[in-house]
Amino acid sequence: MAQRSPFYKSALVAAAALVTLFALSRLAQAVEVQKVVSPEGIEAWLVEDHTVPIIAMNFSFDGGSTQDPIGKEGLTRLLAASLDEGAGDLSSEEFQGRMEELAVSIGFNTGRDRFYGSLRTLSPTLAEASDLLALAVNEPRFDEAPVDRMKTQLKTQIKRNESDPNAIAGRSLAGAMFGDHRYARPTLGTAKTLAALEKADLQKQHGKLLSKQGLTIGVVGAIDAETLAPILDKVFSSLPEQTDLATVSDLAPLSGETIHRELTVPQTTILLAVPGLMRDDPDYQAAYVMNHILGGGTFTSWMYQEVREKRGLSYGASTSLSPYRHTGLLIGSAATQSARAAETVGVMLDQLKRMATTGPSNAELDAAKRFITGSYALRFDSSGKIARQLVALQNAGLGIDYFDRRNSEINAVTLEDVQRVAKRLLAENKPTIITVGQEQG
Repeated sequence: MAQRSPFYKSALVAAAALVTLFALSRLAQAVEVQKVVSPEGIEAWLVEDHTVPIIAMNFSFDGGSTQDPIGKEGLTRLLAASLDEGAGDLSSEEFQGRMEELAVSIGFNTGRDRFYGSLRTLSPTLAEASDLLALAVNEPRFDEAPVDRMKTQLKTQIKRNESDPNAIAGRSLAGAMFGDHRYARPTLGTAKTLAALEKADLQKQHGKLLSKQGLTIGVVGAIDAETLAPILDKVFSSLPEQTDLATVSDLAPLSGETIHRELTVPQTTILLAVPGLMRDDPDYQAAYVMNHILGGGTFTSWMYQEVREKRGLSYGASTSLSPYRHTGLLIGSAATQSARAAETVGVMLDQLKRMATTGPSNAELDAAKRFITGSYALRFDSSGKIARQLVALQNAGLGIDYFDRRNSEINAVTLEDVQRVAKRLLAENKPTIITVGQEQG
């Protein structure tokens, strides 16, 4: 978490720029994914590419912020912030200084369902970089001073979120739709829960989350399977075989509530949401195509056209699918002048109803599939993006051949598929509506 030197930043930025330059032409062709299994049985998916001397490793562990004990919310997020703040015989300053010297990036984060880590290094420093990563994963120190510094940073973020309309809207949506489920609990925790966390809590959570069970790894760059295998063992083979995670139940989200949060800001932030799909749902690809037409981030989507282009209500309006392990949401968002918030909500609701009742035309479906399949290569324009996708595919159980199958699955979506999933998601559920801003009238 220390400030980086210009050399540290420039080395990785320059290498990343080279990756971006070559990636699209290289990855317009099929991505070859190898399954690598180390001598100790650690498995990783590898995309080998020696175009530039950079290596990206992403990995994740089963269990994220849903594993925070009651009253200790924010523990997993603090763990993520503290793992690279000193490990083994290296203090926080020494660990950070060594990363800077080697131009290595090591980071950790948490979602609701999984705990994430990453390594970025130039290939000449791979051995030293993997030594540092092994220390962070296996021997974090949790010294009092750097942990307190991380607590202060997280408390500052919590305080800032108290007046951030997007953060307020997100918390309100989670509370309305997730109820008393673990998903509704704050990943950052609260100032009170963070203050009470101690070194023993971090050590226990580290032992609870970081294990070989549920470990997924994706590696991309200038490294072959023979070189990667012993590095996997160095970093991960000493972890426990299994951990005892708390059970997280599947969730049918609540819907239909309308909530306004008063906040003195120039614009009103709007969120609309209905229950969505988990990633393994057979209708997911049809829902993905449907969402693209509805509000999936392009200038041609219904939300954008109706909210911005025709009425000038907002700079943009969009929808997205949010699949979790135990539930899913479809979320629409916009920001508008407070005096026009009700009108904007009405237009957005009209698009949900239109999709549920009328659905798109064949021309709109064909255009959506062309865009989705044609833009797929943009997801492969850096080694880090590919490594993240390799981990995401494993977490979703999509199979090592998904890159080859994906576009054909999109092209197989029919108008009837889109109409069916639109009715399933949008006709059978009353949206939850969240507004944050100044109430009018």
